[in-house]
Amino acid sequence: MSEASAQHRIVLFNKPFGVLCQFTDADKRKTLADYIEAPGFYAAGRLDRDSEGLLLLTNDGALQQRISHPRFKLTKQYLVQVDGQIDARAIEQLRKGVQLKDGPARAVQVSQVDPPEVLWPRDPPIRIRQNIPTSWLQISLQEGRNRQVRRMTAAVNFPTLRLIRTHIGPYEVWPLKNGEWQFCETLPALGFVK
Repeated sequence: MSEASAQHRIVLFNKPFGVLCQFTDADKRKTLADYIEAPGFYAAGRLDRDSEGLLLLTNDGALQQRISHPRFKLTKQYLVQVDGQIDARAIEQLRKGVQLKDGPARAVQVSQVDPPEVLWPRDPPIRIRQNIPTSWLQISLQEGRNRQVRRMTAAVNFPTLRLIRTHIGPYEVWPLKNGEWQFCETLPALGFVK
């Protein structure tokens, strides 16, 4: 165990678009190894290749399980840019729940927000259609099924264009720049629900 891993149990990483949440890839796509040099640390949960934002890594297997397993109901918050001008009906549907192929899903919290003032540019940028506006939502979940946010917004007819995870429990992506990582000096109370 390195000196860094003996002192630290959590790494915060602002994952760019197009990066896989693993350290190797046979197809030579970008991975965590292109950004993070912290031997013995592994992703606690996933963030899809086409999603951005906060990813936690840890060198503690029990902590990795507690962060990533839905049983512990650790809230994850996302900024979501959707195609079209979202309406109150769609927001209410997301709050009440939508039916997905793998069962019902609902947001713990959802609200329309102003476009973020401080946000890194995405590379490549999202597609812009001149005559169709976009909307921004803030969505919180206590589970993390595969592509869940994207499937939920599609179920209410507002496809996701950009998805940024901003918080996992008490951890937040700010003020990390896109592609930056840092050790977390403290281990806050994670507020797990048993």
